[in-house]
Amino acid sequence: MEKLIQEFSSNISEALEIAAKTTFTKPNNDIRNIVICGMGGSGIGGKIVSQWVENYCPVPVLSIQDYELPAFVDKHSLVIGSSYSGNTEETLFALEDAKQKGATILGICSGGALETFCKTNNYQYVIVPGGNPPRTALAFSLVQLCNIFLQLGYAQKTILNEISNGKNIIDSEFIHIKSEAMRVAKELQKRTVAVYAGSSYEGITIRAKQQLNENSKELCWQHVIPEMNHNELVGWGGGDNRYACLFIQTGDLTMRNQKRFDISVERTKSKTDKVEIIQAKGATIVEKSIYLIHLIDWISLYLSDLKHGDPIEIEIIDYLKAELGKIK
Repeated sequence: MEKLIQEFSSNISEALEIAAKTTFTKPNNDIRNIVICGMGGSGIGGKIVSQWVENYCPVPVLSIQDYELPAFVDKHSLVIGSSYSGNTEETLFALEDAKQKGATILGICSGGALETFCKTNNYQYVIVPGGNPPRTALAFSLVQLCNIFLQLGYAQKTILNEISNGKNIIDSEFIHIKSEAMRVAKELQKRTVAVYAGSSYEGITIRAKQQLNENSKELCWQHVIPEMNHNELVGWGGGDNRYACLFIQTGDLTMRNQKRFDISVERTKSKTDKVEIIQAKGATIVEKSIYLIHLIDWISLYLSDLKHGDPIEIEIIDYLKAELGKIK
C-alpha cells in the first residue's frame, strides 16, 4: 500500500497522457443532465469531479451509488459509468437502466464487463491500467472524468492543467506531507474520527472516511459546514475522548462559513482532547483537493501501521461479493 500511495503522482502523469490520446465526440442529443455511476474507490471520483465543475457546468451533475437511476434520466441524459475493474455490479445494472432509458453512455474502466458492454453497444469508453485496489487508482478516474467534461464543454478549460499543478505541489511537498501525516495519525490513533470541511469539499471528506475504513480498518464519519452546524454540532454535547475531530482548512470558505468553521473547532475542543486541523495547499479547489487526497491517504496508511494492521485486506467485501454471486 505504501508503494501504491506513493505512486499517486506518477498515476496522475500517466492518466494525463491517456487523456491526451483520447477523444470523445459530442452527443447527438441535447444533454440536460449528467449522471456519474460508480461505487467505492471508483465512484468517489464522480463526487469529487462533480464539485470541481459545479461552478462551470451548465447542466446539473449527479453522482449515483446504486443499481438504479433516477426517473429523470432519459435521452437527454449523459450517463458515465466508472468502474475500475469493469465488473462492479451496481454500475453495470445502472448502465443497463441508462441504456433502456435511451441515455448517452460513456465508460471508464480497465476492462471487464464494462468494456464488453461499451463495445457491444458502440458506446465511447476509455481504458485505464488495472490490477490494483480501486481506491489506489483514483488518479485515473479523476483525470478521465475531467477529460470527458472538458472535451464535451462541461468543465473549465484549465481543469487538466490544475490537476497537473496539484501533482507538482504534492511532489514538492512530499517530505512535509509524510511528516504531517504521521503527526496527525499519532494524534488520531485509537479514536473514532469525524472529518469536517466546507461543503465544496464534501467529496474529499467522503474519500477520507473511505480510506480510514479500508486502509486503517476504522469506523469514521464525515459532515460538512454549514449543514453540520444545524444538527451534528449539537450532538457533540455528548462528545468525549473516544472521539477525535479532523478539520480540513481550505482557505476558500466564505466569511460566514469561515466563522462557522472556527466556532465548530472551538466547541468540539471543549468535548474532546483530540481536534486536529490539516491545511490544504494550492490555488484552486482542484489543486487543494489533489493535495488533500494525498495527505489523507498517508494518514490512513500510518494509522494502519500504528495498529500493525494490513491496509490491503478487504476480506469482508470479498465475502459479500461471493455471497451476492450465488444469487441467480
